[in-house]
Amino acid sequence: MITGELKIKIDRVWDAFWSGGISNPLEVIEQITYLLFVRRLDDLQTLRERKANRTGKPIEDPIFRPGEEDLRWSRFKDFEPGVMHRVIGEGVFPFLRQLGGDGSTYSEHMRDARFTIPTPALLSRVVDLLNDVPMQDRDTNGDLYEYMLSKIASAGQNGQFRTPRHIIQLMVAMTAPQPTDEICDPACGTAGFLVAASEYVRSQHPTVMTDAEQRQHYHRSMFHGYDFDSTMLRIGSMNMLLHGVEQPDIRYRDSLSEGAAGEAGLYSLVLANPPFAGSLDYESTSKDLQRIVKTRKTELLFLALFLRLLKPGGRAAVIVPDGVLFGSSTAHKALRRILVEDQKLDAVVKLPSGVFRPYAGVSTAVLLFTKTNSGGTEDVWFYDVQADGFTLDDKRTPTEANDLPDVLARWIERDGDERARERTEQSFCVSKSEIAANGYDLSLNRYGEVIHDEVEHRPPLEIIGDLEKLEADIQQGLANLRSMLS
Repeated sequence: MITGELKIKIDRVWDAFWSGGISNPLEVIEQITYLLFVRRLDDLQTLRERKANRTGKPIEDPIFRPGEEDLRWSRFKDFEPGVMHRVIGEGVFPFLRQLGGDGSTYSEHMRDARFTIPTPALLSRVVDLLNDVPMQDRDTNGDLYEYMLSKIASAGQNGQFRTPRHIIQLMVAMTAPQPTDEICDPACGTAGFLVAASEYVRSQHPTVMTDAEQRQHYHRSMFHGYDFDSTMLRIGSMNMLLHGVEQPDIRYRDSLSEGAAGEAGLYSLVLANPPFAGSLDYESTSKDLQRIVKTRKTELLFLALFLRLLKPGGRAAVIVPDGVLFGSSTAHKALRRILVEDQKLDAVVKLPSGVFRPYAGVSTAVLLFTKTNSGGTEDVWFYDVQADGFTLDDKRTPTEANDLPDVLARWIERDGDERARERTEQSFCVSKSEIAANGYDLSLNRYGEVIHDEVEHRPPLEIIGDLEKLEADIQQGLANLRSMLS
């Protein structure tokens, strides 16, 4: 996370947006996203110009044509604020809306771009800030954007768009993405899961940057995200770009709608925190998903979607509300039976209810499973997370209590000593047969055991004797008081 002078600058610009009349944090980030995209286009044009100068050939596929020089970041950033505001509003944004682009999904997401920065002074301050950020530094760019996105979480009603970063990182580490993976988040929002997966692959498998084939896959075909909010698509795409992924597949799609679940068996890894929005219209819901589980509950339909999207051998780590684990409806039971009997359910990680505060107090768990279409569940690993490194109240301040490193360490060793752990421990394994005997109930409380400390109580007659003595003392005191007053 960024600190120091840059963080202070961003805080000041954020405050300026609010005082300037833009109070929606998503709109603030959206406007910054447009400007970052314009700066990227200028950088790409500069690279092509340098290549043309070296080779002596014409500029290959120029972004800015003759007469459009004023639309380039390197030009308008030095304009007087009033002129800059007019050039961007009347020139740059119409340019973005008609941009054929470089074939990337970014250009598609810019087609309905709107310029809403109200004053030249505010625009000038924002441009100055962004101009000070070295765009070639992937870590700085990524941290800058992550810091801005963190402000969505602090903005109350918009917080549902963000899963805590440390929870995302745990889920990514537990699934250990590989350079050959095809990774998908069908409800990607700001692309937090895809960003974390990209960072994990870079750090654990440096060959993705040195091997030409792996690098091509990493930049253009490894990461796939869907959302039906165009603002989220723009923000998510820019988040990926600033974290060093050149052309991720971030597209508009209502993942649960009829006709949208056609990409069966394409992905080897699904990472997601889908919305728990209750019920959907039955007629608009994909019939393919209804054949897997007949329900209108979005959390169950998304699980069915994940199973459909995964290729055999593909794995998933997804956040679900607690009701999925123990719900008694036919659909709840059927889906849990599918996970346990037809696929390979690997783990249930129970999260504390304060993880999503201050904007939600829902109790959740992480399900980890592998698509096999032929069963394979032997033992399911359970972990009861009681602390995640932050207080579980609305303030969510850092604390020393943190089970997440232990979760990852024990997950890695789950086929060893974990099988011998007692049910009174934070983590333990439960056999498939026992889960089946309990109606495929996956709630941790069903299988965990609590040791109650033995407490010795005094004999009742002794307690009654003490009460009688106390009562006699009170009566004597009242008698003494009465005699003093008479």
